[in-house]
Amino acid sequence: MSSSLDQNAAMQAMLQAGNAIAQGFSQFLAEQQKQGLPGASAPTWVVESEALTALQQEWMGQHAKLWQVMLGKAPDQPAPLVASPAPGDKRFDDPSWAESPVYDYLRQAYLINADYVKRMVEAAPVADGQAKDRMRFLTRQMVDAMAPSNFLATNPEFVKTAMETKGLSIQKGIQNLIADLEKGRISMTDDSAFEVGRNLAVTPGAVVYENELMQLLQYSPQSETVAARPFLMVPPCINKYYILDLQPENSVVRYAVEQGNTVFLISWKNVQADLGHLTWDDYIEKGALQAIKVVQEICGIDQINALGFCVGGTILGSALSVAALRGEHPVASLTLLTTLLDFADSGEIGCLVDETAVQAREATIGKGGLLKGSELASVFSSLRANDLIWQYVVGNYLKGKTPPAFDLLFWNADATNLPGPFLAWYLRNMYLENNLRVPGKLEMCGVKADLGRVDMPAFIYASREDHIVPWTSGYQSRSLLGGETTFVLGASGHIAGVINPAVKNKRSHWINESATANADEWFDTATEVKGSWWPVWANWLKEHAGGEIPARARLGSKSYPPGEPAPGSYVKEKA
Repeated sequence: MSSSLDQNAAMQAMLQAGNAIAQGFSQFLAEQQKQGLPGASAPTWVVESEALTALQQEWMGQHAKLWQVMLGKAPDQPAPLVASPAPGDKRFDDPSWAESPVYDYLRQAYLINADYVKRMVEAAPVADGQAKDRMRFLTRQMVDAMAPSNFLATNPEFVKTAMETKGLSIQKGIQNLIADLEKGRISMTDDSAFEVGRNLAVTPGAVVYENELMQLLQYSPQSETVAARPFLMVPPCINKYYILDLQPENSVVRYAVEQGNTVFLISWKNVQADLGHLTWDDYIEKGALQAIKVVQEICGIDQINALGFCVGGTILGSALSVAALRGEHPVASLTLLTTLLDFADSGEIGCLVDETAVQAREATIGKGGLLKGSELASVFSSLRANDLIWQYVVGNYLKGKTPPAFDLLFWNADATNLPGPFLAWYLRNMYLENNLRVPGKLEMCGVKADLGRVDMPAFIYASREDHIVPWTSGYQSRSLLGGETTFVLGASGHIAGVINPAVKNKRSHWINESATANADEWFDTATEVKGSWWPVWANWLKEHAGGEIPARARLGSKSYPPGEPAPGSYVKEKA
């Protein structure tokens, strides 16, 4: 009788907890109504709603089952799992989580609650897509932060490691925390293992031109003959260019050089306060278009081949539209890597950009100022908080470990500042209003942009698990550009999908000659090919080489003599 009463009391307590969570979401929606945010027309979610009642019943049923499993568990046998982590979630992989019924219960109860809260978001009466995406994002931040693995008292790995090291892990964890507080960020890799110019960005070359915004690098040939048309790379300005030139075995730059190309690359200035006035037009005029002009003059050729990566692709596509409207056609072929031209579905970043947020940026730094690199880095880390924040909180501070050396994460932590006018214009006209895709709507450098005038052959690459540039959005560039397009889809995410060297030949990619405007139709009939997509791109680029010529004996030219050796000084500037 007493057991039955205890169980009923527990169930009542759980029901009250579920109601409290639901009331919290109702208050969240009510705040949206007060603030006039997207989706605010939705009614408050009442606790008695049918959808919520069904969710609560399922939630309580899972907890009741978890209790029964724990109570019936044999002392020397692991309990069967009621709730399991999602594939790829390694937070609870350590055997110590299953060895103790207390910690086993904590992890499974957390997973049940996390699933419940996430499903509540999906069932919430919010019709607006951006508002729902924002709720998903904020809920994920809360759920990730509340994991028992993140706290000393509820993480058995902390206790286990402390006992094994006789407390040294606690001492080391405190030292790591103090060091990171002084550094102003969480350490994701062994920073002492890498240095730009020593073992990163080491492809031989030299600076052949520079202005206040960028240095132009030219790389030394590594073949006797090269393509007649030189090749210009335009990386993103929101981080350092050497993501394309990490180490020799995974360098896109070195690969392009080895394939017989005369490679040039823009190294953007890590702007400080004195350059806080720079605009989007500056990045087009003084950046992409000026670099194209210099490459043409150095090589004595009318047309070059060009590549843009991420926002570098957006800048390059915009620049080529401006050039076309001026009657100039300086690029023979275009490569776009994980690039947005149509921002209708702009990934997880899009859920953070609304009218209120953009107006705030316009009011504070829109006329001049900086978006600090540390703030930009925090935004990108929050998109994958478990991988880029909490994993290192647990490893660095709870376990007292030093993260292993990893070139990509060293690059990820090497932050860059952005000029305020550039950022504010970019957020409003691309993410918020999606103006670039509409011919004649957006004025840049004194002309009305029209991507349909960008009519050279284009190779478009997207990554299937990209959370920053959804691959279906990258695919939409095919409908906007005026020339013939080839689309290739790679596995993995925004960075790892691109940096997939041919020599390692990992993962896979999908190819399809279909030119359908529908991304899903393209994928349904695409062929999966094991290994890197780089050789496919290299063969495509050879088709636009313009013939072969002997490799140039010297870098630069009389008008543009080579200066400091690559990687140059701009890339070494800290935010």
